[in-house]
Amino acid sequence: MSTPPKDQPLWRPAPSRAAASEIVRFQAWAAQQHGAPAAPLAPADDDEQAAARYAALHAWSTEDLGRFWQAVAEWYEVRFSTEPETVLADATMPGARWFPGARLNYAGEILRRVDDPTCRDEAAILHLDETTEQPVEVTWRELGRQVGSLAAALRARGVRPGDRVAGYLPNIPQAVVALLAAASIGAVWTSCAPDFGARSVLDRFQQLEPAVLIAVDGYHYGGKDHDRTEVVAELRRELPSLHTVVHVPLLGGATPDGALAWADLTADETEPVFEQVPFEHPLWVLYSSGTTGLPKAIVQSQGGILLEHLKQAGLHLDLGPGERFLWYTSTGWMMWNFLVAGLLVGATIVTYDGSPGHPDTGAFWSVAARTRATVVGTSAAYVIASRKADLHPGRDLDLSAVRCLGTTGSPLPPDGFQWIYDEVKQDIWLASVSGGTDVCSCFVGGVPTLPVYLGEIQAPCLGAAVESWDVQGKPHTDEVGELVVTKPLPSMPTGFWNDPDGTRYRDSYFDMYPGIWRHGDWITATSRGTVVIHGRSDSTLNRQGVRMGSADIYEVVERLPEIAESLVIGLEEPGGGYWMPLFVVLAPGAALDEELIGRIRSSLRTELSPRHVPDEVLAVTGLPHTLTGKRIEVPVKRLLSGTPLAQAVNPGSVDNLDHLRFFEELGRSRRA
Repeated sequence: MSTPPKDQPLWRPAPSRAAASEIVRFQAWAAQQHGAPAAPLAPADDDEQAAARYAALHAWSTEDLGRFWQAVAEWYEVRFSTEPETVLADATMPGARWFPGARLNYAGEILRRVDDPTCRDEAAILHLDETTEQPVEVTWRELGRQVGSLAAALRARGVRPGDRVAGYLPNIPQAVVALLAAASIGAVWTSCAPDFGARSVLDRFQQLEPAVLIAVDGYHYGGKDHDRTEVVAELRRELPSLHTVVHVPLLGGATPDGALAWADLTADETEPVFEQVPFEHPLWVLYSSGTTGLPKAIVQSQGGILLEHLKQAGLHLDLGPGERFLWYTSTGWMMWNFLVAGLLVGATIVTYDGSPGHPDTGAFWSVAARTRATVVGTSAAYVIASRKADLHPGRDLDLSAVRCLGTTGSPLPPDGFQWIYDEVKQDIWLASVSGGTDVCSCFVGGVPTLPVYLGEIQAPCLGAAVESWDVQGKPHTDEVGELVVTKPLPSMPTGFWNDPDGTRYRDSYFDMYPGIWRHGDWITATSRGTVVIHGRSDSTLNRQGVRMGSADIYEVVERLPEIAESLVIGLEEPGGGYWMPLFVVLAPGAALDEELIGRIRSSLRTELSPRHVPDEVLAVTGLPHTLTGKRIEVPVKRLLSGTPLAQAVNPGSVDNLDHLRFFEELGRSRRA
């Protein structure tokens, strides 16, 4: 497939496909019931008409927040045991008050399907790991039974609303059961993946003082078993608040002394009981990466997450009953929490515990084929790795069931867009999204009625008042600026744990523009309504007064077959100087000689601008990442500025400290 002209889409939905989408049905209903703009879908609509129709719906969703979110609650028949007094009692940020007086239960909204005889024996979860050829099925009936049994067992041991339940679990069905059991009680869920070391886990869990720890004895990844019994023992020693420990024998280990066996706690035939909690009651605590200090413990509410995920999964991903939802993730990343949102809209979720690249780079595409997944999600980095490995998943595997491919984690470069349409499927809806742990959702993302343009995210999401602001704090289009959100979302944090006066919360999002959420992304909002993400604004390059996104440089450099990964840093120096080095990890067999350096410089000069050409190109053996796989820029900038490693980064938040020590030594030598 050749690259289309920039003003022509890579893909557009068939009229029948667009007309059948949930978002079209929702708009028609909301126009009658709640004053949404009436915009019937015409079979001959062109791209501009489709964009105008969505823009009108989006404008209504952000201008009349109360009616929009009321409409979402009614459309998905959210069961309030106590009706709300109003929808949005106070729109001030931070501090917005949503659905005051309402009571509900997140887990109850998911497990209502257990009572439906038409679906209770259908699959709620399909599970695979590296050792299984065919997925293991958990039905809705079985999911409800296990949740009811575990919740009753935890209640019998004194777990009450507001208590914290911590999971040290991989992406397995037991993690979903544990989350829903905690939520059904009104307890607060939190989780870390078992590839996190003890210090990283304690940096997170110690803030919450959990009453319960549910932990595996190890996990299987990359063809190997990884024993975690010593880590779990350390967690038990260092978390004195624990009164209950539940052992999940993923590797077949015996139940440790003082722990309870998972099988025993989930064996009873017990109907789940759903504690009715206030809308703003904590559902879970997620964590920031913690690269520059103790991870922020981000609290999100039962009601806020419920409505946001219904909207995002149902309207934006067009998920519903009969769909199979697979996203490659771990329990240490917010995308795992969003994967569970598939259950909210009646879809079957696919949990995969293992490496996406074992026994070869194409392993994850094979999982998608074997599970007949209809909506598949992965990281931009995996797409690029697949391209570099010269994979042809659309040719070599049966991906006929896949209708939508989502990507997130970092900006997907145009080459990644093109590769997907060349090598995965020509008729696929590419839903590139961007949001964050902070809201456990997307600010901008996919829309099933809109075309897909090369390198561009389709649109801001409904209810998200997203703008790009210039340095004066004014909105603009077709120019790079700060991503801001000017009105509240229900899933914005109710606060941070142990931040009683909200100082840390305000400083994180509202320091630059009081009353306006500044997310820290560097974006372009285009005149046709799409969005381009350029990377993090807090590590933005600023050369000769022109601000540039690092993602633009990575997209060009990593297109070269010799470059496996890259990192660019812009460093202000005494006397007004500016040093912009580019660090590259070479592909096997490649050498950083003058010819390759010349091609790197030429590519950046030609495809971006002379300002994007680095002052130096340096080869490194590897680059540091967060524990969820995102490359680290700000701590590296601090190290190069001379900050000692212990002050520049939280060691427990990084995948490989040796890679950081290189930058510390380089910073020290430059000072000398």
